[in-house]
Amino acid sequence: MKKILFRKFIYDCTFFFFISLISAAIIVWVFQAVNFLDLMVEDGRDFFLYLNYTLLNFPKIISKLLPFALFFSFFYVISKYELNNELIIFWNFGVSKKQVINFFIKFSIIFMLFQILLVSLLVPTTQNFSRNLIKDSNINFFESFIKPKKFNDNIKGLTLFVDEKKNNGELINIYLKKETDKGNFQITYAKSGFFLSKNNNQTLVLKNGQTINKIGNDLTTFNFKESSLNMSDQDSGIIKVDKIQETSTLNLLLCVNRFEKIFSNNLIKSEKIFIQNCTKENLDNVFKEIYKRFLVPMYIPSLILCALILIIYSKENINYTKFRVFVFLIGFTLIVFSETTQKLIQENLNFNIIVFLIPFIIFLLLLISINNKIKFKAKNN
Repeated sequence: MKKILFRKFIYDCTFFFFISLISAAIIVWVFQAVNFLDLMVEDGRDFFLYLNYTLLNFPKIISKLLPFALFFSFFYVISKYELNNELIIFWNFGVSKKQVINFFIKFSIIFMLFQILLVSLLVPTTQNFSRNLIKDSNINFFESFIKPKKFNDNIKGLTLFVDEKKNNGELINIYLKKETDKGNFQITYAKSGFFLSKNNNQTLVLKNGQTINKIGNDLTTFNFKESSLNMSDQDSGIIKVDKIQETSTLNLLLCVNRFEKIFSNNLIKSEKIFIQNCTKENLDNVFKEIYKRFLVPMYIPSLILCALILIIYSKENINYTKFRVFVFLIGFTLIVFSETTQKLIQENLNFNIIVFLIPFIIFLLLLISINNKIKFKAKNN
């Protein structure tokens, strides 16, 4: 009977957890997708690139929402069990509160390991892949976001002004300024022009115009009947260097070993491997990223343990509603604290080890406090 009770308890918690997590993640993803849509329209990227880019951000959204969804789910289900007198069934069948706590502590380790795998393997991989999609793509459908009578500067080092844009795509009175080198530029004026697409390359064809080149202190001009500019070679100015969040976990650990010499160089040849963002000056950020991937998930057992505080008192207690609010605030504060402790991380490994111990200390303090409270209530009863 005890197994059936625990199985039902776990099912209710996990079912509500997955429903709330996926629902919240989809809502956040939709809002993010709208922002990315603006980004894609301004940069002229195609729809399939936009779709893949937004979908690859879904694991990151899941990882951000998981701790709160997990705590809220257990908090809600335990509260519902108490209000519906379902917890009494556990006590009547000889299940002690300590057994419930020990069971859920073991169960919380599964969620903790899942979160570690998610943020240390899947999220960096998908983020890096989405960055590569942007880096490897060229600017498509450039003509779709050319706005008449407005300076369009979406392309890095290139400013384009069009007086009129006809329905057939023809551009009238085109002004184009292109920065060539530092302090040098090229200005082109054309009476008309249009975009020509061929083999996934876009070319701006200009007709009947003049080009002015400035090189140093010299100015040269020439007239043309027809000229062309390859738009696919232009750079939209989007960041193409991998961020530290997109660096693989293995490379981060190798980077730390390069400076801290945790493992023998004979064992790990980290000196010969090029690692993006791996510098002495950036070591504190590397530690922060490692902390976020491995230590922040360690707060998950504490979050579930925090929700289990609700089993200490029954709904018959006159202050039960206030007690529930208090427990919820503790859990919410713990989630915020787990994220803000990243700011304590420095490039000093010895100091960071102390910070790394914080989730374990909090867990032990919560466990000791709950056990003492249960013992105290058992003696009084």
